[in-house]
Amino acid sequence: MSPSTNRLIHSTSPYLLQHAHNPVDWYEWGAEALEKAQREGKPILVSIGYSSCHWCHVMERESFEHDNIAAVMNDAFVCIKVDREERPDIDQLYMEAVQALGVNGGWPLNVFLTPEQKPFFGGTYFSPSSWVQVLQNIHKAFQVNRAQIEDTAEELRLHLLRSDVQRFKQPYQGEGLTADLADAFKKLQAHFDTQWGGMDRAPKFIMPSVWLFLLRYHYITKDEAALQQVVITLQRTAAGGIYDTLAGGFARYSVDPYWFAPHFEKMLYDNAQLLSLYSEAYAVTRIERFKETVYETFDWLQQEMTHALGGFYSALDADSEGVEGQYYVWTNAEWQDLLGKDEPLLTDYYDLKPAGNWEHGNNILTRHKPEADFLKIHNLDAETWKAILDRAKKILHTARAKRIRPGLDDKVITAWNAMTVCGLVDAYRVFADDRFLKAAQKNMTFLTTALQNGDVLYRSWKGKHSVTTGFLDDYAYVIQAQLKLYQATFEEEWLHRAAALIGYTLAQFYDATDGYFYYSSLTAEPLLSRKKEIFDNVIPSSNAIMAQNLFHAGTLLDNDGWKQMAVAMTESLSHLVKSEPNYMSQWAIAHTEVRKGMAEIVMTGKDLSAVRREWGQQYLPFALVQGTEDKSNLPLLQDKPVLGDRPTLYVCYNKTCRLPVHTVEEALSQIQ
Repeated sequence: MSPSTNRLIHSTSPYLLQHAHNPVDWYEWGAEALEKAQREGKPILVSIGYSSCHWCHVMERESFEHDNIAAVMNDAFVCIKVDREERPDIDQLYMEAVQALGVNGGWPLNVFLTPEQKPFFGGTYFSPSSWVQVLQNIHKAFQVNRAQIEDTAEELRLHLLRSDVQRFKQPYQGEGLTADLADAFKKLQAHFDTQWGGMDRAPKFIMPSVWLFLLRYHYITKDEAALQQVVITLQRTAAGGIYDTLAGGFARYSVDPYWFAPHFEKMLYDNAQLLSLYSEAYAVTRIERFKETVYETFDWLQQEMTHALGGFYSALDADSEGVEGQYYVWTNAEWQDLLGKDEPLLTDYYDLKPAGNWEHGNNILTRHKPEADFLKIHNLDAETWKAILDRAKKILHTARAKRIRPGLDDKVITAWNAMTVCGLVDAYRVFADDRFLKAAQKNMTFLTTALQNGDVLYRSWKGKHSVTTGFLDDYAYVIQAQLKLYQATFEEEWLHRAAALIGYTLAQFYDATDGYFYYSSLTAEPLLSRKKEIFDNVIPSSNAIMAQNLFHAGTLLDNDGWKQMAVAMTESLSHLVKSEPNYMSQWAIAHTEVRKGMAEIVMTGKDLSAVRREWGQQYLPFALVQGTEDKSNLPLLQDKPVLGDRPTLYVCYNKTCRLPVHTVEEALSQIQ
């Protein structure tokens, strides 16, 4: 191995490969590194990040690429690099440890462990001088005060063994669904940013599950304040710098309250959820900008994030040429050179400033001006303006394509891909555009062939599937995607696949002592503690998704045992839905479904596609759909005859059905 290449060169992780030429003697997490630490009695340094992480790149450039700093690391520690997207179990465990030490979490996450993998110190980004000081101090302390470090590490180990479920689980003491929802809404409403959307804080993450819950809250209560906050949030985010107005797709978060300056990396999981959110919001409001956002994001997904076999890549980096956002921003001089006589109009539309509206004379494109006002001010009709805008976008696309592109993390993560399938199916349902469905089906076929063996899922794929098997979010989102695909197509294969995976997940992840699921399976590599994921983050809680899966599949397959599991899971955490809805919004959705109940819609007869499409374009968040054009052994389809030669629709609750009807309009009148 040459001095400029370490053992990470054999990894398939794009993030680890970024560090393969560091002088640091990096190991991947595994037996080789852990046994070396035990054998040599050395502390372990675990450095965790991901390929599109800006500050991970900064710390690598400032510290890990320098021989003198690497020498300190190599001499005193066994150094392990972890891709948090491939090993979220390790990331979750040691993030919790660092937060228990009073440190704000983030990435890069640098954690020091005893040779027995017990954490005793950690932090996030360190400047080079601070990093060297930390390394030297820990090395000295480990030699001089080993017993004290071991005591701290043992205290942290015991803390990590505590279960969030044990801490927060309570018997259901709600006053009923209406009261529960009102309490949750009041908590959220107290922190609404009513001018700019989202919540009244910065940095701002979009947090789609919060707004998906509020759409459902509005559906039940007709509270216009809830809907208005969803609308202003989606309008502001689609108009802000957080959204790539030229190519589509959202960045991870905004550093300010105005959705103006993003942290420029684009993550698949954000855009997957936003496909669902903007589609559902369009179904409720028919605001055309929401539809445009879905289509633009889908185009970006197809053009920049899709493998030829149908898998979706993980992320686009924030940086290009080592500069954050450089690919996306414009100087006023560039704008003038490219756009000619149309430049003044477009400068006003996108709110560019001669000296730049951001850093270093650069401009971030935003478009907060109401289009009607803009057209009126400039005495333009919509058709003329569309021609100008389309022409300008083509010019800007061409110019931007000549720049050095941000790095692409081209691994395929099972959970994030299945989440994207959910977003695509939701878009197909609302817009009845076969392109969404075909992309979803192609991706799910890829997942079931490249990332599944029997009932075992694998975490990721890059030319081949990973050694690491799937975690709970992988199973939860694949099950959810297959349940959605079944309802969009009535192809029973997807329902049976989902049922098989539920059975496997119950066998491998479920803890019957408290009624919730571990994040890692029985056969996964054992870590210091086996955790359960309860709270939502930028990705919703995998336990909340599993509660929904159990309730939906239990309804569709008439499995009361699964439904009762879902009831128990949601009721025991319902008090947190009321007190902490920002971090429990997916649970709020699941709790509402369980307490309100889901309509069971059955469609029978020939040529159901038109009826199914018409049904899908309604906003009906509390309905599950089944159908067959022929015979079926599915329990809810039994004894549902076709009446006459027209499609027949049955609206049922708890397997008790209203009178059969023949049109969507008639069926809608029977929905509670």
